[in-house]
Amino acid sequence: MSPLALFSVVLAYFALLLGVAWLTARNANNDSFFIGNKNSNWMLVAFGMVGTTLSGVTFISVPGAVGRDGFGYLQIVLGYTLGYLAVAFVLLPLYYRLRLTSIYHYLDVRLGRRAYQSGAAFFILSRTLGATARLYLVVNILQATILDSLGVPFWATSVVILLMILLYTYEGGVKTIVWTDTLQTTGMLLGLVVCVAWLLQQMDLGLLDSLAAMRGHGLARVLTLDVDSPAYFWKQVAAGMAITIAMTGMDQEMMQKNISVSTLGNSQKNMVALTVILVGVLTLFLFLGGLLHLYAPLAGVSAAGDKLFPAVVMGHMPAAIQLIFFIALVSALFPSADGAITALTSSFCIDILGLQRRPGLDERARTRLRHRVHLGFCALFLALVMVFKWIDSASMIGVILKLAGYTYGPLLGLFAFGILTRRTVRDRWVPLVVLAGPLLCWLVDRNQAWLFGSYQLGLELLIVNGLLVMGGLFLISAPARAGRALPAS
Repeated sequence: MSPLALFSVVLAYFALLLGVAWLTARNANNDSFFIGNKNSNWMLVAFGMVGTTLSGVTFISVPGAVGRDGFGYLQIVLGYTLGYLAVAFVLLPLYYRLRLTSIYHYLDVRLGRRAYQSGAAFFILSRTLGATARLYLVVNILQATILDSLGVPFWATSVVILLMILLYTYEGGVKTIVWTDTLQTTGMLLGLVVCVAWLLQQMDLGLLDSLAAMRGHGLARVLTLDVDSPAYFWKQVAAGMAITIAMTGMDQEMMQKNISVSTLGNSQKNMVALTVILVGVLTLFLFLGGLLHLYAPLAGVSAAGDKLFPAVVMGHMPAAIQLIFFIALVSALFPSADGAITALTSSFCIDILGLQRRPGLDERARTRLRHRVHLGFCALFLALVMVFKWIDSASMIGVILKLAGYTYGPLLGLFAFGILTRRTVRDRWVPLVVLAGPLLCWLVDRNQAWLFGSYQLGLELLIVNGLLVMGGLFLISAPARAGRALPAS
């Protein structure tokens, strides 16, 4: 299929998103933008969150990594499952009891204003870096497969895509994203299933035959039992659990969709449903990766890592499947940024600017301020996408998880200290503690061989970071005063 035809499909898909945005954003206000007027359908939220959770990184990087890691990612998936259950039955009841719009307000209630602002600031840093890395990955593939041949520069592609996202999130916010994420998740899963079916047909393999072939090529290995390996089973499970608790349960983007559901019970149903669907989808992505690595040598494809899936599709699959692939790819692209920009706007307005604490501002003034912040984050996303283009890593999923270890660790430490202890902190020292945690982690990471010998830290760096922050908070804390620790129960 010609690049021009594929580009036309991208434009048509965007027009569909705009139509959904127009329908959902009518009569929208600031409550619609921030929490969807608290009447989102839990089934739509659960299904749509699959696309937000996976994004373009999973779509491209997880299948590409099977050649190196086999099905070892399932160890992390087990940790994800435990983490989602902790979010559903520990964190969500807390958020609903306090009737939060921003989840970081919990830190204000429990620990103090500096803890609250520190948590919000680290969320803004974490989500900005993670979302732009995900966005870059998919934009780069669109650029290489379509737009380079049309003479469109990378910066122009990035500008146009961010303008598209701005247009359909500008008014409706969460109220719109609940619906657009559902559409995008459908497109992504359609591409996944069609590509798996085509590969099985081309190699004349059934399900059991393909798994046997993957085992024969060393692609289906799951368990790593070498304690010194970064991929050791229990380290991966613990890291997966911590990643989910921090990057979902302590992330405003993910939680603002959950707390937009009217009741706690329905929000918990959403999380359980998301867990079941996500485990199945991630397993299917790994299976796709195994098929791609079986097919590549037969077809003479030398690409590896993040480049393998696009190379097989564009070089060997028929035009109709290329079309479906690009619908799926674009479906993976938009959730990488739309929910992030909306959540970042919400957090900055509420947590940093104190929009809800300004009684002198009427609804129109609040909306103007929100619009300016929204535009500012779009500009920041563009700048960071260009930085990632300059860096150009071979596997973006590794980059994103590494960034998460440093930036979500303070959030994990702050929330864990608030929930697991009854101590109060000297609030003015909290910013120093949450900055010291990532810095100490960086020093530990740089000196692993000297500190641990053959033992290697992997994704559990996030847990180490959280523990360091918790330890620092303990040092600047005292036994609880009456009242302050109650919200942790």
